[in-house]
Amino acid sequence: MPRTGATPPVPEAWSERWLGWRNRLVANPRFQRWAAGFPLTRGIAQRNTRALFDLCAGFVYAQVLTACIRLDLFAILAEGPASLDALASRLDLPPDNARRLLRAAESLKLVRALKGDRYGLADLGAALNGNPGIAGMVEHHALLYADLADPVRLLRGQGQPTALSGYWPYASGKTAEPDAYARYSALMGASQAMIAEDVLDACDLSGARQLMDVGGGEGAFLEAVAARHGHLGLTLFDLPAVAERATARLSHVGLEGRIACRGGDFHAGLPPGADAISLVRIVHDHDDRPAQALLVTAHAALVPGGRLILAEPMSGTPGAEPVGDAYFGLYLLAMGSGRPRRAEELYAMLRAAGFTSVRERKTHRPLLARVLIAQKSSARV
Repeated sequence: MPRTGATPPVPEAWSERWLGWRNRLVANPRFQRWAAGFPLTRGIAQRNTRALFDLCAGFVYAQVLTACIRLDLFAILAEGPASLDALASRLDLPPDNARRLLRAAESLKLVRALKGDRYGLADLGAALNGNPGIAGMVEHHALLYADLADPVRLLRGQGQPTALSGYWPYASGKTAEPDAYARYSALMGASQAMIAEDVLDACDLSGARQLMDVGGGEGAFLEAVAARHGHLGLTLFDLPAVAERATARLSHVGLEGRIACRGGDFHAGLPPGADAISLVRIVHDHDDRPAQALLVTAHAALVPGGRLILAEPMSGTPGAEPVGDAYFGLYLLAMGSGRPRRAEELYAMLRAAGFTSVRERKTHRPLLARVLIAQKSSARV
């Protein structure tokens, strides 16, 4: 007889029994050999073998990319195709190792082998040349690799302090030295430029009067806004040291009178009066409680009828699940704050913050950022 008050066992669903049987079958070496040779299953078996090997070898692929970036291979090939000997000389590598690197890069579709033992850029290498923020992130990953050297220790909360938590001091609420602000603000700015246009393509700001970008870094997003929307009043809000850097950078590009930079702590409140507020890759940097508090603060700062633009990569994005769940899941864990959230989680948080409607606007590259538009009621309370 079961104990009084004990939770009755949940009956195993048919789908779970099927999954268990299937997993036992797939794990059987004899079945694996058979599937690899049978014409109807051979393609599936080969794809699964490649996928499993890619999971094991992913670190090596990333290091091939790192070597290409550190050696400026893509910038060199942007000048035009070059011979192996010429590339070995410019890369300062022995010819055999230059060939080894070039063939590795070719296998990853970064470069293309040409006739006469020459090499040129492939599509991925050319795309990297057009997105300097990617190179910055690849170099930055050295810190992440150090934190993930023992992933189980990190998952058990035994890997603190991490290298990434030192790189992003605001994640732990620490006050940073000026050099730290300079380091992470520059990285944020370079990577922000990649998605600013995608976010703006998804948003109609023609009816807005005043946009405040919260956590705006050195102003890369608002610089893109200014180029598109000459009518908009623009305010950047970030930590005082970051806002100072934004003022200097924006002045350098001729936008000192166009974008007002204000320093403060958005956990303590936001300046009121904007009819549009943007949070571009900000919410996922925070744990649930401070993230919810930030949304409440943004709601309070908006005028009646104002809207919030929330843009960031999200968990469960179709076709990009490893980006939201694997990459950002562990990156933010190492950073010491935040987590990727599904769109439906963010919907619920926005409604709990007081927004009356929330809708998603499609972006060109949802892998990098999806956009939610939340509306504040136009009724005055």
